[in-house]
Amino acid sequence: MVEKINAEINKVYFIDKYTLVLILEGTGNIQVDFKNYHDWQDKAIYLEKGQYIKFLSDDFVVRFISFPDEIFFKSKDVRILFKHLISLGYINFNECKECQLFLDNTVFNDKLNNLIDISTEQWYWQNPFQANKDEYQIIFDIKDVIDAEFTNKINTKSLINHIVNTDLSQKTAYNVQHLVKDKLGISINKLIHNKQLTESQKEVAFTDKSIQEIAYDQGYKDPAYFNRVFKDKVGQTPKQFRDNFDYQNRDIFTQDLIELIQLFHKEEHSLGFYADKMNVSVKTLSKKVKQKMNTSLGQLIRSQIIVSAMDMLAADENVKDVAYSLGFQEANHFSSFFSNYVGVSPSAYKK
Repeated sequence: MVEKINAEINKVYFIDKYTLVLILEGTGNIQVDFKNYHDWQDKAIYLEKGQYIKFLSDDFVVRFISFPDEIFFKSKDVRILFKHLISLGYINFNECKECQLFLDNTVFNDKLNNLIDISTEQWYWQNPFQANKDEYQIIFDIKDVIDAEFTNKINTKSLINHIVNTDLSQKTAYNVQHLVKDKLGISINKLIHNKQLTESQKEVAFTDKSIQEIAYDQGYKDPAYFNRVFKDKVGQTPKQFRDNFDYQNRDIFTQDLIELIQLFHKEEHSLGFYADKMNVSVKTLSKKVKQKMNTSLGQLIRSQIIVSAMDMLAADENVKDVAYSLGFQEANHFSSFFSNYVGVSPSAYKK
């Protein structure tokens, strides 16, 4: 199934089938499972069932391509596209000429399984975690167990034993733990906690269950302890998080703020300017942005600056002119800023 939409700002789009998201137009951030991303340009985003995506601007044009469930069981390699480990799952679409050609020619026919094969090859070619295929299979076996057992209070040892189905030697257990830490940069235990937190947030934000019921469903015997853990990780109690996220009654706060940033980001970089425009203090605005959008006000401004810089550089504008147009007094300050967020210098990006 293929669907092209003009995305509504701040609306939660729930993913009920394995889905490829192609952002055709748009500026600003997107949000997937409570994490905000500004580096989605020229990428094809793969989302699995149970995830959600939001668009934090009103100018996104998006194509959703959903796949039948059976594709997920055709090959274990499919997991690398849909089961996200520490960040957003994607392929670099602009580098995959075969992907582009396939979608241009066959997107409306029934051969979408071939797109999965092409994308899988592209993902392995990108090799985001610098691992070989055998190592990836071990890592994603661990991810599978976490997804299935996270409410059962599994730990690193029980998880690894679950995978090999036998008692492990200390050396084998160490090797598996070291592999995950070396390739992903975080521990198995952290992967488990991340999964528990994300699913807890979804239960709080998207259901009308009581906080006590959610605590028990998530494997906590003590609801008060669940409240403390949640507040420690999220910065809000479950009730505060539910009230602030309020996905069914979207207010105009997000739209008003995004419009201000789009209008003034080239000349105004200070938080105080936007706080004055919204008629609140910097502290109040920053707190509300964090609660409602799960990001910082500064990050929203920086993201919009980066988007504009990319557009101007892609149009072959001079780096110095781009810097001054975006309110930087020195071109080298802009170059440092751009390199820090994009990973390459403005000159290299132009090339």
